[in-house]
Amino acid sequence: MSYLENVNSPKDIKKLNIDELDALCDEIRELMIDTVSKNGGHLASNLGAVELTVAMHKVFNSPSDQFVFDVGHQCYTHKILTGRKDSFSTLRTEGGISGFTRPCESNHDIFSSGHSSTSISAAIGLAKAKTLNGDKGKVIAVIGDGALTGGLAYEALNNAGNEHNNLIVILNDNNMSISDNVGSMAKNLNHIRISPKYFTFKSKIQHALSRVPKIGAQVQRFITITNTKIRKRLYHSTVFEDLGFRYYGPIDGHDLESLIDVLTVAKAHNNSVLVHVNTLKGKGYEFAEKNPSKFHGIGKFDIETGEPLSSGENYSSVFGDYLCELAKKDKRICAITAAMSTGTGLVDFSYKYPERFFDVGIAEEHAVTFSSGLAKNGMIPFFAVYSTFLQRSYDQLVHDVAMQDLKVIFGIDRAGFVGEDGESHQGVFDTAYLMSVPNLSVFAPSSFDELREMMYQAAYRENHAVAIRYPRGGQGKIIDGYKYERADFDTFGDTNAEKCIVGFGREFLNVYDALGELDNTFAIKLNRIKPINPNVLDLLKNVKTVYFFEEGIKSGGVGECFGSMLAESDVTAKFRHICIEDEFIKQASVDSQLKKYRLDKESIIDIVNQD
Repeated sequence: MSYLENVNSPKDIKKLNIDELDALCDEIRELMIDTVSKNGGHLASNLGAVELTVAMHKVFNSPSDQFVFDVGHQCYTHKILTGRKDSFSTLRTEGGISGFTRPCESNHDIFSSGHSSTSISAAIGLAKAKTLNGDKGKVIAVIGDGALTGGLAYEALNNAGNEHNNLIVILNDNNMSISDNVGSMAKNLNHIRISPKYFTFKSKIQHALSRVPKIGAQVQRFITITNTKIRKRLYHSTVFEDLGFRYYGPIDGHDLESLIDVLTVAKAHNNSVLVHVNTLKGKGYEFAEKNPSKFHGIGKFDIETGEPLSSGENYSSVFGDYLCELAKKDKRICAITAAMSTGTGLVDFSYKYPERFFDVGIAEEHAVTFSSGLAKNGMIPFFAVYSTFLQRSYDQLVHDVAMQDLKVIFGIDRAGFVGEDGESHQGVFDTAYLMSVPNLSVFAPSSFDELREMMYQAAYRENHAVAIRYPRGGQGKIIDGYKYERADFDTFGDTNAEKCIVGFGREFLNVYDALGELDNTFAIKLNRIKPINPNVLDLLKNVKTVYFFEEGIKSGGVGECFGSMLAESDVTAKFRHICIEDEFIKQASVDSQLKKYRLDKESIIDIVNQD
């Protein structure tokens, strides 16, 4: 029979026994693999967390007990079990369910996710609020070992202590070994400790001792101290207990019975608990088990072969390949990534030049300051980072790079719309916060060749920090006969025309396409978007209307800066800024997003022709 067919809420799985739950896990994996093969998404991490999530819903009562999934890229099972099974086929599609937790979707999604290392901080706040409100429910943070490389997670652990009787942290360890091999005795002891029968017996003994006059409390204290010393001797690694947590683990993250037992014990505790589970990324799908990095975040793929349905050169791979070329000739070239070597195209660099490749973990703040140290002592560091993750290191960019006038080069990947990843990953904010930073130039290529030229220019022709922002995926239509000659801007068409359309980066290709169908109009392509060369204003003195098309947020963006320059000059042209207003971008295809925000070719033509 199909168990999944009869599961419409977490209450339904509480009726199932272990064998039935195991069968349910198999069905969930089949649904995941089938859906992600069609829609793309995070597969390996979700396949590894199936049993853990099922056990959580078996033991706890969501949403009274609140689950906070770090990053959220392992929440698919949670979505399936909380009433979204029938809509799971819409995963990551326009109008469908998100690939991350979103409270607007379900009251079982407590906290919006997408970025790493936030879960414990959020869970502490949720737990404290529950205590203040007299709410008896638990708060459970699920964090992976990768997210535990982020500094925010350690700040939270340090702050958690032992004061929260409703906080449980589950460390989903699928790569990094945190505890030493504890041996058979420790493993047997651990098996006893997570037994609900043992915990019930222990609680009864403690209760009985507390009622014995005079010596009861002393005996109980002696047992606790002795127990702690034995645990330290057997388990060796007690960092979590030193921080105030009661530690259980490591537990087999695919053994449902053990998971249910340990979570039952954790639920009964009256102090902060950390449960350490070991899981296998990609569990249940051979290709994902063998290559979990490939299936971390993957597009559509063939289930039978595990191969992506689309491939080829993209901006990330071009960035990585050309950086290898530069590094071959110049030993000062270094590459830095924050746990995203695959996504940013740096895998080959890591193999060819391992001594100059630095993966600092999910620690973007550290990556920027570390890069500034490299630059200070004569290296040429390239920090490759997604636009959405660079947000996390703004202070370091200002204080440790720009203020000290150090030449760190930022390869800002996934700039602009990124499509189906949704609100947390759209790269539309970087221009707004970069435009205000002194000692920093920002470039925006519209093709692979331009990216290479700008990388070379950043390394050898610029004296300050440089950011090069480029989109996700491949390049669009190439402009015939055009070659980037390191000019800050270029023009197309008759500059004596009465209308001017302006763009940069990927968006300029739509501007250029539209130009061919517009009368009395010329186009300006900005190559260096910060600072904007004031000479561009000389082209606009006889123009009646300037249209600035920007694949980015309006407030503080490039267009707003351009408009300010116009207002402060003697140019009398009317200025129109077509961009993203004060909002977050919902998931949809990039083409759909461009159309929605009037940045596609047809919209550009319509806007200009309306005047």
